[in-house]
Amino acid sequence: MTREKIEKKIMASLTPVHLSIIDETWKHAGHFGAVSGKGHFILHAVSQQFEGISLLNRNRLVFDILKEEMGTEIHALTVRAQTPSEWWALEKKRGDMKKEHDADH
Repeated sequence: MTREKIEKKIMASLTPVHLSIIDETWKHAGHFGAVSGKGHFILHAVSQQFEGISLLNRNRLVFDILKEEMGTEIHALTVRAQTPSEWWALEKKRGDMKKEHDADH
């Protein structure tokens, strides 16, 4: 349920063009946070609302949106927050690298 709650809150607050949330709680079985039932998540959000905001403040914005869940349902959260132009540039670079790799083989 926590993953769905995270998704709903981020979608409502940031209206991202891309959002992925990976629940890695299973990797931390026996870890203090996992024992208490709290999750470990990786969140990747691409939103126009990050434009002109430093990486630190982007993370603060995401953590502020999820402040109710932090400490109660979320033990650890890795945030990757990008603007659409940053994301598209990286995706283009990946595509170009794949083309180069495929041409070599």
